[in-house]
Amino acid sequence: MIRIIIHGCNGKMGKVVAKLAAESPDFKIVAGVDKNISPLDFPVYSDLKDVKEEADVVIDFSYHEAVPDMVKAALQKKLPVVIATTGLSEEELNVIKDASKEIPIFKSANMSLGVNILINLVKEAAKILQQDFDIEIIEKHHNMKKDAPSGTALMIADSINQVLNDKKEYVYGRHTKTEQRKPNELGIHAVRGGTIVGEHQVIFAGHDEVITISHSAQSREIFGYGALQAAKFIINQKPGLYTMEDLVKKG
Repeated sequence: MIRIIIHGCNGKMGKVVAKLAAESPDFKIVAGVDKNISPLDFPVYSDLKDVKEEADVVIDFSYHEAVPDMVKAALQKKLPVVIATTGLSEEELNVIKDASKEIPIFKSANMSLGVNILINLVKEAAKILQQDFDIEIIEKHHNMKKDAPSGTALMIADSINQVLNDKKEYVYGRHTKTEQRKPNELGIHAVRGGTIVGEHQVIFAGHDEVITISHSAQSREIFGYGALQAAKFIINQKPGLYTMEDLVKKG
């Protein structure tokens, strides 16, 4: 049984992870960390460094500003970490990279297996279509999501750029734009409304034809399930920074 500390346990995704773990014989939530320390079925602390319970891994669904201190505390405790929080700054990412030299860290902006399959498909399409097709990304999320564009949209864009002969320049929306679209642009657009869990569309627009590759999340459980699979994976790894691509390859 894998013993888990949930960082961000009183958030929407923290509660989903706790529910899924409780339904599985493979996992046990031994403690949670949240700025809201209202009691749950396990002890809840305001800081990871104060957690007394023994654990095998930390799963983080929190806010980007809380991630550096969480990582530093995990480093002190020598605990592997799964980071699903998005909107991380360069400085926050550097904290993660530095810590991964001493502990295994799994980081993905999207814990869905389907989204990561989409990324593989998009990369293959981009290699073939890069000369003659314009590429645009549209992402849609619920009206409570704070960061835009989504971490997943940026992850998709970065994956596309990795395989192109000539890198694209990201353009975030087209408000105030008064000139023709340039060939080196990759447009990224965000929609916020209602209770949309998460939708991502990659559009390849050519002469008289359009190819669209998309993924739609029907519930938050897919992200919780992916985080638990990542926890299973990361506890057996050496120090380093791992992604969903490593998990997909393994399995």
